This record gives sequence, structure tokens and C-alpha cells, in this order.
Amino acid sequence: MDLNSIVPVVVTWLVTSASFLVLSRVPLIGVEVDSKQIGLISGAVLGIVNALVQPIFGALDFLTFGLTPNLTAFIISVICFGIAAYLVKGFRLVNGILSAILGALALSVVSNLVYYLIEYI
Repeated sequence: MDLNSIVPVVVTWLVTSASFLVLSRVPLIGVEVDSKQIGLISGAVLGIVNALVQPIFGALDFLTFGLTPNLTAFIISVICFGIAAYLVKGFRLVNGILSAILGALALSVVSNLVYYLIEYI
């Protein structure tokens, strides 16, 4: 594995981890992260869970008959978010599924904003 293939993975991990820390500061979302270290671990776990779950549920995308692929992707993100919270001690969803939904949505927005800023800095 060369450096060119590792850098995007590390950048994605750091952006996701930073996004977790931002989300934990927004009280309405209901995502709690105990420390920066837990944020880093949560980002890594979410990446691993996504890598494992996306292909499984992605294969079931044919059930939507192509009508709602974005909705399917969002539901998969919510599931992955919930699994990551279940696996990482110190990363909690205060309001259960509602926090998973809001957290996945907010994570997407914050991560995309950070990627946008990275491109123009």
C-alpha cells in the first residue's frame, strides 16, 4: 500500500472525527462524544462499519426499483451511525433512533462543509 492510497483514508477519518466533535456540541441533535479520543475512535469505527454494511445493504438496493436510491443510502447511513454508537463506549445517542437520524443527517452536512473548505484552502 503506498502513501497515495492511505492519504484519502486518513483525511476521511479525520474529517469524520472532527465532524463528530462538532455534532457533540449541538444539543438538539442528541449526540454525545466524551472526548477527542472517543471522537477519533468513533470516526474510525463508523468508517469500518460503513465499509462492512454498505455492500450488504447496497446489494438490497434493487428492492427500491431505482425509485429512491438516496433514501436507501440515507437509511444505511442511519443504521451505520447507530451501530457505531452501540460499539463505542463514550459515543451515545441520547434520543435513540431520532438522534441517529439527526446525527447521520448532520454528519453528512458538516462533513461536506469541511470537505468544501479543504478544497478551497
